[in-house]
Amino acid sequence: MASRTEPRLYRRGPLRTIWPSPSRPVSWRTARRRADAEYGVSATPGWRAVDWPAHTHSAELDGAAVNYVDIGSGGNPVVFIHGLGGCWQNWLENIPTFAQTRRVIALDLPGFGRSEMPREPISITNFAATVDHLCEHVGVGAVAVVGNSMGGFTTAELAIRSARRVERAVLVDAAGITSLTISQNRASERFARSFVSATRGTPESARRMLTRPGFTALGFGVVARYPSRLQKDLLAEQLGSVGSPGFQPAFEALSSYDITPRLGEIACPALIVQGTEDILVPVGDAYEFARHIPQAATLILEDTGHVPMFERPLTFNRAVLEFLDQDVAPDRPDAEQSPTLTRAAAEGSV
Repeated sequence: MASRTEPRLYRRGPLRTIWPSPSRPVSWRTARRRADAEYGVSATPGWRAVDWPAHTHSAELDGAAVNYVDIGSGGNPVVFIHGLGGCWQNWLENIPTFAQTRRVIALDLPGFGRSEMPREPISITNFAATVDHLCEHVGVGAVAVVGNSMGGFTTAELAIRSARRVERAVLVDAAGITSLTISQNRASERFARSFVSATRGTPESARRMLTRPGFTALGFGVVARYPSRLQKDLLAEQLGSVGSPGFQPAFEALSSYDITPRLGEIACPALIVQGTEDILVPVGDAYEFARHIPQAATLILEDTGHVPMFERPLTFNRAVLEFLDQDVAPDRPDAEQSPTLTRAAAEGSV
């Protein structure tokens, strides 16, 4: 189904330069009233039946240990890259589905989850180098790369700097466009730093907070549209990077690097996935990525937040697999055309 209205691409007025997304968190009561039946439904095969320790490994890359999952075989490999404050478990609703037909690798970026802080300074470029080196370590060549938020930013950087490595790129609510405005506006920077300070603590303390009324909406409302509709055990698995030492330097890295002038160098086909109700990355950024990347298609998911891969895993998995299995590159979208909401398109073809 198409949306009755087009999304507002950016916030209007002077506040746009402070926090550019027009979306706002909603209450759990709103979730009960508005969320459709597909939202939060788990994919099959399910992640809960997987023996994850059997597929979890550690590699020393550039002098530091990097934690990663390696599962599945056959087909062209897929690498999943999490975002700021994330961990490889961000992809729990996706890995088992992809691993049915492909080899899947998902890592904790340096300084997050169970990966050590790197010896070199944290930067988007160095994150991309880590992914490249991990691919060398596990013996894969060209791969499809799927990245969310900062991971989408890293995916774009990897596709530019290591074109031989990335045969397809999927940018999911990717940072890298308006995230640059944070470092250019003092009020925006102060607001963002207050958000950073809220990430302190430990994974254990954060998981305990999930049992308290209202914490789910408070703690996850900025990333998911309807967090109260998501399973608590899935949410608990997302907290592995709470208090990670890499958060602050990674935040500074993604808010100080302008990749836009180089997006035209991405030679591989790219799919830009975006939730219309993303509070952190405005939907307009998806169209900016598509406008600059030569072979790009967009998939805009209505009534979805910053993490569509576990908000709507059924649609996400089906659409991304269709994109990866295409024999030809997608047509370049018309940058002048008014955007439409395409959750229905995800259920057909991209």
